[in-house]
Amino acid sequence: MYHDTAIVTCLAIAFYFFTSAAVARARYTFGVKLPAISGQPDFERIFRVQMNTLEWMPIFLPSLWLFAIYISDAIAAALGVVWIIGRIVYFIGYRQAVEKRGPGFGIQALACIVLWCGALGAPVWKIIH
Repeated sequence: MYHDTAIVTCLAIAFYFFTSAAVARARYTFGVKLPAISGQPDFERIFRVQMNTLEWMPIFLPSLWLFAIYISDAIAAALGVVWIIGRIVYFIGYRQAVEKRGPGFGIQALACIVLWCGALGAPVWKIIH
């Protein structure tokens, strides 16, 4: 069973829900009416955090689960927690200024790359050997 990975998956989805709520709050705070998504830089940065998180979820989630299945539930979950921490650091930095988004992006991208390499590498290794 993959209990650790399931919990991390739920935490990642909870973080995405948090970013959605942050966008809703930012709309109210900065007076950005639907369907607008531009015009107020503070709102736009929060909106981009949500959209960037959404853009990474289809890379992150399959890689997380395939890594768990082929390599290790615990290691996949640990890397998943690193990914979530990276997304949080990204959120905090990007909310302040565009220039501050880099460290969080790097953390989450590295975690995702490791997950993806494991997700691809382990089955290829098993096929070859």
